[in-house]
Amino acid sequence: MAILALTDPTYKPAMRIISDITNSFPATITTTFNHNYITGTVVRLYIPVGFGMVQANHMQGIITVNGDTTFLMDIDTSTFDPFVIPIVFPKNFQHAQVVPIGEVNSILTAATDNVLG
Repeated sequence: MAILALTDPTYKPAMRIISDITNSFPATITTTFNHNYITGTVVRLYIPVGFGMVQANHMQGIITVNGDTTFLMDIDTSTFDPFVIPIVFPKNFQHAQVVPIGEVNSILTAATDNVLG
């Protein structure tokens, strides 16, 4: 099944597909390709049934970027179910996703960066 996420979308920062979440504090999130996020971005997790770690579904937090495809998120997942990639994908399958929803107000870096220019 093809992963439907654009590597260079018009609107940024963009949703990214999650390939792993650690059981730790802070949680380390790994995306399937370069996320292009910046430290201070506020993101929300969408974890469909079948990926484990359902406790993290709809959680949001501030991130600290530590790699092209990884970032730390200020949530404690140490007692959550492990994140897994399903072996069998049901009909109407949806990937686990991370979606930017804001930015720390004192930073506002993304708000002043013209990514469409």
